[in-house]
Amino acid sequence: MKKLLVIGAGGHGTVVADTAEAMGNWCDIEFVDDRFPKLNQFYKWKVIGNTQSLDTYTKHDVDVIVAIGNNKTRMNYITKLLQAGFHLATIVHPDAYVSPLSTIGMGTVVFAKCVVNAGSKIGVGSILNTGCTVDHGCMIGNGVHISPGAHIAGEVRIGDLSWIGIGASVIQRITIGSNVMVGAGAAIIRDIPDHAKVVGVPGRIISEGRTDTRELE
Repeated sequence: MKKLLVIGAGGHGTVVADTAEAMGNWCDIEFVDDRFPKLNQFYKWKVIGNTQSLDTYTKHDVDVIVAIGNNKTRMNYITKLLQAGFHLATIVHPDAYVSPLSTIGMGTVVFAKCVVNAGSKIGVGSILNTGCTVDHGCMIGNGVHISPGAHIAGEVRIGDLSWIGIGASVIQRITIGSNVMVGAGAAIIRDIPDHAKVVGVPGRIISEGRTDTRELE
């Protein structure tokens, strides 16, 4: 069995490591964080180095997962890791349901109580957070975050780097662009263009243009 290295010792990283441990697929789980050596322990897990120390690992001996909540930052790390030849783990909690007719991209995490129904495709480096649902035939891009309790109806398209807030709902056959922010509890009943911020019931666009992804943290 390989070792799993989790990049990012923060709140999201805690859940990622806990979920990975529940899977039982790795002999050991350790963190990598740029606060090392000041930070050398994170809950029960060791912090063994900073991101520069990844170069010291034999790539065939470890799997890596990027546990950073900011979509853009997470995807930047993923791109660098893939270019360096690392294998990205895909982490799915044993208490989640993913249809065998769906696909989950590498570097994606699927937390407890999530459901991904038949024919859906989840991209690279996405987060399906606790208790969210993705129904049949959806296409979820790379670096997307679907927050806890959000519900995505059938045949929805969500572009890269978009964030669906906690408890939001998206009706069937909607297209949401890239780098979109959907507020908590919003109900999306119309297509949303790239870089928009949407809030309310029904969802209304409150701003368009490039979104500051720091607001996703």
